[in-house]
This record gives sequence, C-alpha cells and structure tokens, in this order.
Amino acid sequence: MSEACERLGVQAQTVYAYVSRGKLEVMPDPTDTRRSLYRAEDVAGLARRKQAGRKHETLAANTLFGSEPSIPTALCAFFRGRPYYRGQDAVALARSADLEDVARLLWDAGQAVDFSCATPMRSDKPGRVAAFTFLAGMAAAGHSTRGRLTRVLHAEGQGLVGQLATEFGARPGQQPLHLRFAKGWKQSAQVAELLRTAMVLLVDHELTSSAFVARIAASTGASLPACLLAGLTTLSGPLHGDASGRVQALFSEVERLGDDQVVAHYLSTGLPLAGFGHHLYPDGDPRAAALLALFEPPEAIARFIEKVTQLTGLQPNIDVALAALVAHHRLPADAAFGLFATARSVGLLAHSLEQLGVAQVIRPRGRYVGPMPDTAQAAAT
Repeated sequence: MSEACERLGVQAQTVYAYVSRGKLEVMPDPTDTRRSLYRAEDVAGLARRKQAGRKHETLAANTLFGSEPSIPTALCAFFRGRPYYRGQDAVALARSADLEDVARLLWDAGQAVDFSCATPMRSDKPGRVAAFTFLAGMAAAGHSTRGRLTRVLHAEGQGLVGQLATEFGARPGQQPLHLRFAKGWKQSAQVAELLRTAMVLLVDHELTSSAFVARIAASTGASLPACLLAGLTTLSGPLHGDASGRVQALFSEVERLGDDQVVAHYLSTGLPLAGFGHHLYPDGDPRAAALLALFEPPEAIARFIEKVTQLTGLQPNIDVALAALVAHHRLPADAAFGLFATARSVGLLAHSLEQLGVAQVIRPRGRYVGPMPDTAQAAAT
C-alpha cells in the first residue's frame, strides 16, 4: 500500500477508491494476509496519467462526471466485479438477508430495523404516483436533519420506507417488506423469497446519480423525506432506476413479434438492446446471475436472452432479471420500479445519513461557455 501511495502521490483512501472503481487490481499478499498487493501495470498506468497533467477546468469537469473519485463513502464498493455493502458481498447477503437486515448494516443502526406499517395506502391506486405524492407531502412539511440525533433519524427513515412500500402496493402490516409486497400482489411465499432476493441486490450501487443528488440535498440540511424524494426522482429516469421499464417494452416486442424478429431488427439496425451489458461488470452482472438462477423466465424471454447473449457477447444485467421476474409472475406493470425504488430508498437514506457527517454543502462550480458580456456597453449605461 505505501509503495502504491508513494508512486501515485495519493492517500490510502484514494487507492481504495481506485480499487472500487476497477482501476487497480488488488490481491492478498500470500506471505502476509494483512497486506495487499496491487497490479504494477495498473499503478504505472495511473501514474503516467497523473504525470501527464490536465488543465484545471478539464479536471473539474472529469471529476464531476466520474473520471475521478470525489466523495468518500463506506457504504458500497466494487471488488473483483462484485458489489459489497460495508465490506460484505451483496450477492452472498441476498441468499438469506432481508431488506431490514441490510438497512441495519448500511445505516449502522444499533438495533433492528422495522419497516412495518399500519397506515393504509393514501390513494386508490398503488404505484409511483401515489408514492411520489406521499413523499412530496412529507418533504413539504419535513424537519431539517440538522441538530437531531441519529436514532431519531433512523426511526423517521423506517417510517418513510415502510409507508413508501405501502404506496407501491405492499399490504400494511408487521411483517418484513418482501412478505408485505407478496401479500399486496397476491403472491406465494416462494415468490416472496424472490422479492426478498431482488430487493437486497438493489439496495445500493455506490455513488450513482440518485445517491449523489440525495447527498447534495442532505448537505444543505434538507429533511429526510426531501433527500429521499430528490434521490428517487432522479432514480425514476429511464437511464437509471427505471431502465427495467425499457426492458419490459423490449419483452413486449418479443411477445408480439417473436424473439428471432426482434433480435434481427435490433442487431441489423445497430439499436442498443436495453438491459444487456454493464460498464461496471464487463464479465456479467453478478446480481442478475444470482436472481435469474432462482426462476425460469417465460420461454420466449428466455430464448431472447440466450440469443442476445450469444450474438452480442453481452450478459443480461439486473434490469433484465427484474423485468423477467415481473413477466414470469405477472406482477403489476410498475412492480419492477416499485421494488427498485423501495429497496434503493434504503441506500439513498444511508447516503443521506452518511453525508450529515460532513459539515460542508456540496456546491460544484459552473464553467461558463456562453457568449461573453459586452462589458464596455454595460459600463457606458
């Protein structure tokens, strides 16, 4: 570690961030299990790039858009192509943990987390409209996070997640969230287990755009529901948490036209196939593999996934697995986003709570590229 830090001119925390971003390959030292070894070629490549130097404005722009780590976090990182929650393998956790267990882990809570909810849904139709309306009302009347004890914020977060799930269709009650969702959607205990697995896999994914937005809101002292609303509205974009909606549309084409015709159309026109490939997982999304191993997608969809993988080399990501789960069990049309948003609300609140420990408002600077003002005319007037 010390040699890598010296060569790169950075602190140990930055080296860990390079590892989590996949820029440095790390392995245990066979002679001393307390030490780690870093791939020499990776260190040399990073050192060359740093020595080449960049203009200040280019560095600032690249930092904002993810070229360099910018916000330290202890919540989630990627090691050897797998996501870890506070150092624990997320895929392994999903085999037995429920959402409440992972919330306790990520929130660093001193006691068990309870997402039970006795309040019925506040509208006649479950879904994102009801969920966002609920959160907007809470955000409008919410109290700042500043000057409040962590245990109080944990209790408030529990209530928010529990009611949010109800607005997405979970049945009110005292049971864990995956069982409440299964009852609300009239599904069996076996399906409830699939919902549990999916939600644990979806809880967090390091510093996503929605997590960044939630942290920005938290840095201003905004209320927890406001932080959560900011994050979830960002999550709702089709290039983020609602990507499974694009996959569902693709699956609808497969059901109407057949897998051969859809694959031929997309590949002959060069159109991207939603849900296949992931820049963080070049060897395949382990979350998708874990979930797809637990059920058989509908036959046409299974053939489609296999053909796309064979012809493109791209593996299905978690959005494909989630959309296939919804199709297989005929869950409500918005169930994929409901599961994703409810699970990720735990992660977004974790990011918000973590950001409270930093006494600084996140305020990036703009780099003006528009027309310059006529200063001479302005001075004359």
